[in-house]
Amino acid sequence: MLPDYRSEPMTDYTRPEAAAGMQAALAKVKAEIGRTYPLVINGQSITLTSTVPSLNPSRPAEVLGHFANATPEHIDHAVAAAAEAFKTWQYVPVQERARYVLRAAASMRRRKHEFNAVMVLEAGKSWAEAEADTSESIDFMEYYARQALRIADQSDLLTHNPGEQLGYYQIALGVGAIIPPWNFPNAIPTGMVASALVTGNTAIFKPAKQTPWIAYKIAELFWEQGLPPGVLNFVTGDGKIIGPPLVEHPLTRFISFTGSKAVGLWINETASKVKPGQKWIKRAILEMGGKDAVLVDETANLEEAAQGIVTSAFGFQGQKCSAGSRAIIVKSVYQQVANRVVELTNKITVGAPDEGANIWMGPVIDKDAMKKIMDYIEVGTQEGELLTGGQPLHLPGDGYFIPPTVFGNVDGNARIAQEEIFGPVLALIPAVDFQEALNIANSTEYGLTGAVYSNDRERLEQARREFHVGNLYFNRKCTGALVGSHPFGGFNMSGTDTKAGGPDYLMHFTQPKSVAEKL
Repeated sequence: MLPDYRSEPMTDYTRPEAAAGMQAALAKVKAEIGRTYPLVINGQSITLTSTVPSLNPSRPAEVLGHFANATPEHIDHAVAAAAEAFKTWQYVPVQERARYVLRAAASMRRRKHEFNAVMVLEAGKSWAEAEADTSESIDFMEYYARQALRIADQSDLLTHNPGEQLGYYQIALGVGAIIPPWNFPNAIPTGMVASALVTGNTAIFKPAKQTPWIAYKIAELFWEQGLPPGVLNFVTGDGKIIGPPLVEHPLTRFISFTGSKAVGLWINETASKVKPGQKWIKRAILEMGGKDAVLVDETANLEEAAQGIVTSAFGFQGQKCSAGSRAIIVKSVYQQVANRVVELTNKITVGAPDEGANIWMGPVIDKDAMKKIMDYIEVGTQEGELLTGGQPLHLPGDGYFIPPTVFGNVDGNARIAQEEIFGPVLALIPAVDFQEALNIANSTEYGLTGAVYSNDRERLEQARREFHVGNLYFNRKCTGALVGSHPFGGFNMSGTDTKAGGPDYLMHFTQPKSVAEKL
């Protein structure tokens, strides 16, 4: 019998022994830099002469690894292998599938520093952000293993019918395409893979081009538990080349995706078109971003609000779909909050995260992201008052460093208040009163996360009803959802609101089967 689920405790890197463990892990993974990694299809490694590099965003000249550049033919091979493996994997008892996932969780727990160190180098995560990412990965595996056991047989939910023996079962869908993002390069793909496999599906795991190293370690972690060949296949390469055949393939049953709105909408449209030989309507599980707001009224604890605004906006360089990139502040306290936000922002340390636990913000992920963010900052100079930041930081290693940037007195309809920037850029928006603040918060096409700082109970209850986001928080930051406590997913253009880490998430990877036998 499994103990009750509990969130994984976070490592405190201010403790000397924990910091020493992380330094040792960094040394270990740095010794692996420069290796070449294969595709893995049907349990077989496939090394290609054509590769794509993974770069360290703190030092872009540093190639962390070389990853096989798959072709559409490799996708056909991977889907065929997964389809063949599904014939038997779907009938493996759920208890056994759960044990695979639980063993992977235990292994990752023992190797937390190692997984953290890879993300520090490959994704530019601070030690604390990497630790949160790996802890969430463990949480997903522990939580989904338990949920799979809970939902597999739901016969007890049926109404008794005399003379019949009744059954109601959640069964697997088939072959899944796992297409995660680079910003939570451990937690999100681990959760996607675990949820697909524990429910009896097989998968093709195609990581983001920026973070294939950590993705390979995740796949390797699952393979080491003894998964049968073909259950989990690993492919890397240009998403524009191998993404379409993976999504369009008639044997692909579902697509689990987190990423940009544009790609998510393309997947949704493409998956809806039935291909020759396809027997099913494909399922798309999509999470596509946000333009999240932190609301502050005049009754709030303003120090806590300022702290929450800064943490929500600039954690992991603002590269979170849940990032609070808008702070909407009632005018009577606007200046006080704005001043404190700038003070706190100016205390943030920026640098290469492998330098130590004292680095709070690292680089943005790559040169394309840097250009996009800097273009938005230029737009911001026309739409608001630049209060701090705004220019790239030229640090040793020529990394992609942008300081935390704050614009004040931004109109709620401005581009930097409406469009997802995905970087360390915060728009401070004054509002006449709480009602206007709420109207501004709801004015974007997204609906992922939001926070309200207020001590007015009526206003909090109004926000509970009317603030149209999938994850709403009162008197705390709008980032940091915990598996099992804060099921995560959003409305509108934020995706299909499938609530990762929630009690019904696995239902998206299964289909119910009702069985009645006459006695």
